[in-house]
This record gives sequence, structure tokens and C-alpha cells, in this order.
Amino acid sequence: MTHSIAFNFEDGVTRFIDANAGETVADAAYRQGINIPLDCRDGACGTCKCFAEAGRYDLGEDYIEDALSADEAQQGFVLTCQMRAQSDCVVRVPVSSDVCRTRQASYDATISAVRQLSDSTIALSIKGEALSKLAFLPGQYVNLGVPGSEQTRAYSFSSLQRDGEVSFLIRNVPGGLMSSFLTGMAKAGDSMSLAGPLGSFYLRDIRRPLLLLAGGTGLAPFTAMLERIAEQGSEHPLHLIYGVTNDFDLVELDRLEVFAARIPNFSFSACVANPDSRHPLKGYVTQHIEPRHLNDGDVDVYLCGPPPMVEAVSQFIREQGIAPVNFYYEKFAASAA
Repeated sequence: MTHSIAFNFEDGVTRFIDANAGETVADAAYRQGINIPLDCRDGACGTCKCFAEAGRYDLGEDYIEDALSADEAQQGFVLTCQMRAQSDCVVRVPVSSDVCRTRQASYDATISAVRQLSDSTIALSIKGEALSKLAFLPGQYVNLGVPGSEQTRAYSFSSLQRDGEVSFLIRNVPGGLMSSFLTGMAKAGDSMSLAGPLGSFYLRDIRRPLLLLAGGTGLAPFTAMLERIAEQGSEHPLHLIYGVTNDFDLVELDRLEVFAARIPNFSFSACVANPDSRHPLKGYVTQHIEPRHLNDGDVDVYLCGPPPMVEAVSQFIREQGIAPVNFYYEKFAASAA
């Protein structure tokens, strides 16, 4: 027995799949080539969270509260990696159909450039004929293989794909597997593999002002987004606040200046948390969010940074009594292993 599952994507596209009895909706989607957001498959991360608008289903009990709270489940939110349809269902997927159109692909490439921008940040560019076929939405990430190991690390694209070349901003973690390779052994021409694209943190259609908040190498997805905005333009104001811990963590400021010159409605500021900083703006990102940036709630907020930053920004916005129309965020944590 099978049930029909209708996926409604945020760009208005609807796709239908058939789910077999006892098969999870996520497994059914991937089996039929629809790449809905998915990371762990174990009900632990919440990446595959969607909203069931119609139908009967079973979620089981093998998921954790952090991934799906009881209140969310009561409202109709589901983890598609746990959801098993018991009737025909309609599921609203909070990403564009473009994200889900293609199965995750693997690519081989070579290093075209590796530069240490500061003690804390490495810029990596890779290039290959296969990458000329790589499509992704600005803001997404891939899993890069660490040469000489079976390990991968997730990094957001810091540029769009041009002539088979893509770039990344990578935090230099002392003792980190990827960091050790890039600072000690990597050279132009070395082979690298990547798999993706992945993730639901990406630039949507711009329909209102944007507030972009970056912490450290969380700047990477925003530079890719700004490349796209520079190509397409925007009639709405865009403001980026870029926060780091120390002065030497500030990178790519020249690039942001270029974007400010190319995009009429774009402005940015950078701040340093260390009170001994010599930078003009000190403190945390939240200390530099002005009421005009939140536009009485008529704003889309994009945030990429470490978990404490995500939590601090979320609390700050709540304390202002303002609910943005949309609040998209991506947490990241560096791996030292």
C-alpha cells in the first residue's frame, strides 16, 4: 500500500511522491530524487523539520525534544526523517524546490589557491571541470573531504561558482584536521573532493529590508549572497553587521567595501568584541543593531555564527518586542578533531 505525499515548496512549486507503508517520508523523497533538507536521519538535529498541512501520519517516539518539541508536534510540525504516512498527506517544506531538485552529488576538484588571511582565517579556492556543473543557492554549504583522511568538514560557499571555481572562508583551528592540512601541506594542484550542496540557509527572494548578521567565518555565506544581490540588484535596504572577537579576525573588509559601492542600498558595519580592540566599533553584534535595522518587524533577518551568538541575537530581538517577518539562521561550531 502506498500513500501520496504532496510537497509544497516555498517558491510555490508542488511535487508529488508515493510513500510505501512503513517508509519514512524523507526516505521516500530521496528514493524518488527529491532532496528535502536532511542531515542526521535520527530525529536529533531538526534539519528536516516541515509542516504537515493535511493527512494522518505517525512520528514514533525516536526523536529528541531539541529537534521537535511537544508543542511543535501538536501544531503539526514534523520531522520527515521520522514521519510515516498513514494516509495521503500534504507537507509544506520550508525551502525552495531548487534546493531539493537534484540528488546530492560528489565532485572532484583541485586547489587553485589557499591563502591565510589572518591568524584565524584561511581562504580556500578549488577549481575543476566538474564544478562547472555545480549549482547551489548562495548561503548553502558542502562537505569538503580532508585529503589523506576519510573525514569531511562542512563549509559554506563564500563565492558563487564561476568558470568551475568556488571559494570558502575557513576558520583556522589549532590542531584541526582541515586547518592542519591547509596551513601545513596544501598547495595549488592538490586534489580535493566535495559533496553537496546542502542546507536550508540561503538567500530568498528579497521582498523587504534585510538585516544580515555574521559572526567570524559566518561571513562566508553572506559574501556569496552579496555576489548574487550585486548581479540582480535590490530595491530594498540591506545592512550587514559583521562581528569578531579580535582585531586580527576581521577579514574581507575590502570586499565588503566593493559590495557597498556596487549595491546602492547596501551598507555594513564591523565590530570587535575584545575591549582592547583598536577598531572604531567595539562590542557584540547585538550592541550595533539599531531600531531602523529591525524596521518595526518588517524585515528578514539572516544570521550565521556560533551557537552563543545565535542565542544572544534571538534573545535581543525578543527583548525589543519585535517579531521579524522571517528569521533565518545557521549555527556552526568548529571541529578540532
